[in-house]
Amino acid sequence: MKPISLLIALVGIFTSVTINAAEVNVYSHRHYDSDKILFNQFTKETGIKVNVVKASADQLIQRLISEGKNSPADVLLTVDAGRLHRAKAAGVLQPVSSETLNKNVPSAMRDPEGHWFGMTVRARVLVYSKSRVKPSELSTYEDLANSKWKGRVVARSSSNIYNQSLLASVIDAHGSQKALAWAKAVRGNMARSPQGSDRDQARAVAAGLADVAIMNTYYLGILANSSSAADREVAAKVAVFFPNQKDRGTHVNVSGGGVTASAKNKKEAIQFLEFLTSAESQETFGNVNYEYPVKIKTNKSKLLKSWGSFKADDVNLSTLGKNNAEAVKLFDRAGWE
Repeated sequence: MKPISLLIALVGIFTSVTINAAEVNVYSHRHYDSDKILFNQFTKETGIKVNVVKASADQLIQRLISEGKNSPADVLLTVDAGRLHRAKAAGVLQPVSSETLNKNVPSAMRDPEGHWFGMTVRARVLVYSKSRVKPSELSTYEDLANSKWKGRVVARSSSNIYNQSLLASVIDAHGSQKALAWAKAVRGNMARSPQGSDRDQARAVAAGLADVAIMNTYYLGILANSSSAADREVAAKVAVFFPNQKDRGTHVNVSGGGVTASAKNKKEAIQFLEFLTSAESQETFGNVNYEYPVKIKTNKSKLLKSWGSFKADDVNLSTLGKNNAEAVKLFDRAGWE
């Protein structure tokens, strides 16, 4: 073969390899070390390269809408069923059928039509002062409306999706009228105006500003394992209480993902979601980022086990997304800034 012909042949081979290289393009709202570990492991096991674009959930959803069918994204990963429902409603996710995903993810933790699947679970609990509150004083989310908690509760803003989903669950359990009354009463019992992050609520309790905080469990895990001695001290001064164990169970939510409507690598996208919901990946999420597996009772994290086992509310999380708009309206009417 002549040199020029050989060169052309080689270029053709390399071009073919480049074009056919397996990859999956991920738009992710998540920003955790657990994800980096798992993405690298996925590539190591499958040979499929993971390309990641990071931004806020709303930015990513808007980008998918703007890009339309030309979007390079194959998978959207975000936090909270409310946002996943928002993505579905915007038409940027497509339904997929996977026996593996259906087996890995309990029905309550995924969209009934297959547009999204839960990947990790966070419980929204009551974190209380060990020195000023006895566990026997705590019972339910509803009890936070009791006058005995006047000036003793802290929580973040109503603009936060975690609180919106919590109120959405109260709407599902009791209806809008009672949910509004609850939101007004809890707001009236707050030690300060809603502000800050979930970790800031724990810090407020540890500092004596309040006695009880509404927050997600995994943030307490981050505090307990922080490089900051002050944060570790905060975690040591508070404890976890799982509300509503005698009725519907503790409110939980998921981070999760779905295959985009524009996916060019649909097969790889589904394989990627199947990998993230596998038992091995679920254990990594728990050990590295202190999140519960979607099959909560299979949790192997020592830290999460130290908080105790609990009964979770088994309402399908798509309901939280459907109730989100109503929750936002009720928070506004309740004066919960």
